[in-house]
Amino acid sequence: MTKPDAPTALDLPMVDPLPSETQAYFDICQDKLGMVPNVLKAYAFDINKLNAFTALYNDLMLAGSGLSKLEREMIAVAVSAVNRCFYCLTAHGAAVRALSGDPVFGEMMVMNWRVAGLDARQTAMLEFAEILTTKSYTVTEADRENLRSAGFSDRDIWDIANVTGFFNMTNRVASATDMRPNAEYHSQTR
Repeated sequence: MTKPDAPTALDLPMVDPLPSETQAYFDICQDKLGMVPNVLKAYAFDINKLNAFTALYNDLMLAGSGLSKLEREMIAVAVSAVNRCFYCLTAHGAAVRALSGDPVFGEMMVMNWRVAGLDARQTAMLEFAEILTTKSYTVTEADRENLRSAGFSDRDIWDIANVTGFFNMTNRVASATDMRPNAEYHSQTR
């Protein structure tokens, strides 16, 4: 079980002292978020792994895309709901609440995105994310065509697939290590 002051149940302490670039990144997180997310602390036992994780996360979730930041967070929540990932449901549920400005919508997304009143585009996106999460081997051209019909470009489909894949990976790491979300997430944007 995870100790109250540890990000995971594994005994992998952060590098101490942190390299100056890593400390600067953590300081930015503290300033912008009011905390350093535990997922970053968990990876900080190996700075190369932390840098690889943050580079991929930042590219998938923050870089330019035909998907809005909210839609990418919605994918994170839908995937995490299927996988029952406590860390990601808590952290990315808070992000959906913040980006949408609607705490009720955020809670609907965490509990059951199908009751959230999504449009046809977002519904197609999350249905595809669920297929990739539960039975990726069944994806056919018809599934991609369904996304195109909903208004997604092939580049958007690439982004949906990559965000979905990333959160399937992080959900499994979080579950395997009993990663715990920062307490601050629970009260954000309510």
